[in-house]
Amino acid sequence: MTQAQTETKLYTFDEFIEWYPENSEASYELHDGVIVEMPKPRGKHSKLTGSLVGKLLTTISDIDKTDL
Repeated sequence: MTQAQTETKLYTFDEFIEWYPENSEASYELHDGVIVEMPKPRGKHSKLTGSLVGKLLTTISDIDKTDL
């Protein structure tokens, strides 16, 4: 028995942005036109991401204060 192949729709970047769910708990990326759900970061990766985001927000805040 042969299995029917389904064609995967390829998305452009603009289509991906239109498609992207606004309040999604999941994170998605576009890989060669295919939308891929990304796993949530865990462990060290999650800690590192949180640290980098915190430092980035602090730096942005400091830059905004110096422009006043």
